[in-house]
Amino acid sequence: MLSAFATAFKTPDLRKKIFFTLSIMALFRFGSLVPTPGVSYTNVKQCLATAETGGLFGLINLFSGGALIQLSVFALGIMPYITASIIVQLLTVVIPRFETLKKEGQSGTAKLTQYTRYLTIGLAVLQSTGLIAVARTPGRLIAGCDLAIIPDTSWQRIVTMIVVMTAGTSVVMWLGELITDRGVGNGMSILIFTSIAATFPSQLWSIRLQKGLFAFIFILAVGVLIVAAVVFVEQAQRRIPVQYAKRMVGRQAYGGTSTYIPIKVNQAGVIPVIFASSLLYIPSLIVNFTASTAPWAVWVSRNFVNGDNIVYVATYAALIIFFTYFYVAITFNPDEVADNMKKYGGFVPGIRAGKPTSEYLQYVLSRITAPGSMYLALVAIIPIGALVLFGATQNFPFGGTAILIVVGVGLDTAKQIESQLQQRSYEGFLK
Repeated sequence: MLSAFATAFKTPDLRKKIFFTLSIMALFRFGSLVPTPGVSYTNVKQCLATAETGGLFGLINLFSGGALIQLSVFALGIMPYITASIIVQLLTVVIPRFETLKKEGQSGTAKLTQYTRYLTIGLAVLQSTGLIAVARTPGRLIAGCDLAIIPDTSWQRIVTMIVVMTAGTSVVMWLGELITDRGVGNGMSILIFTSIAATFPSQLWSIRLQKGLFAFIFILAVGVLIVAAVVFVEQAQRRIPVQYAKRMVGRQAYGGTSTYIPIKVNQAGVIPVIFASSLLYIPSLIVNFTASTAPWAVWVSRNFVNGDNIVYVATYAALIIFFTYFYVAITFNPDEVADNMKKYGGFVPGIRAGKPTSEYLQYVLSRITAPGSMYLALVAIIPIGALVLFGATQNFPFGGTAILIVVGVGLDTAKQIESQLQQRSYEGFLK
């Protein structure tokens, strides 16, 4: 992998793409530090020095590289686009028109991308409005801090902040598409990677200052082991062999090749962790907004506010397992795969084409999703274990969501660079 990067820098075209990507990443980080007009940056800094953030705001703050809590121009980060993409992907299963567009190829994909952009702007308006509504009341966005983050709460100032944050989301979406078109890797994934990686040094150093050298070294060692385990599982896959029968067209024979269908152990990626985290925060969010003191509100506050509670851990793991099966079921259709194989003369050795192939694929998928879902639940619970052992914050630097995204994006980018290098090698050989 290191040799691939070294060779990429020696290739003028790839070197230009890599530097372009790094420039966009730097611009994205700059926008994450510019405060929105109307925000008291001094009060925000004082609040962050004395309080902690967690829950759903902590998750979104992780994806924005700390920009959300600071209410910067890029405060919402890439989250509205992620949410819009997930919604459009889910709607392709429900709405026949979206499913038809998905099957139309490049033109249909372009139309779905346009719908995703429109939905991203709408979600950015809603999320920025909700964020500002929470932040205008001292102590709600950053618990334990009574300083006024937004001193001027007039409607003109609020509207200006909403417009600026929505425009910031549009710029982030544009930057991500620029990386995809002219840089290296998937643009949106690269920006998420940038946000998460930017918080690693400060979080590690805070552990060094607060917990001492021994805890710092121990956490580094644990982090290396976690990264190695995540890399191993993310690369693991079940390869189902597929044989294509020979077809005679005149005197020419076509087909007769062998390939395979790769089914990853972690077929769902990080989506189940995001879904579970978001859904689990809703009860405590309702309690905070209603300020209820009813028995149910007391029970929710006792069990779903602090992450080290056994009820919280069990519910979190169960939701991750459920959403893993749910997301795999809507993204991998065994019937569609079996029909396509039958259409082009493909078959799994020892399995009849058609319905038996679909049942076999469903059987393999359900068996391989079980360890995948358990793996996601285990990795996601790591920050909770860190909270119990070291008293670390919920944004533990080697937490499940962060590591899954960083490792996944790193592996995908490295594969793209290697594939482009191989493509250039073949072109040189042909010339």
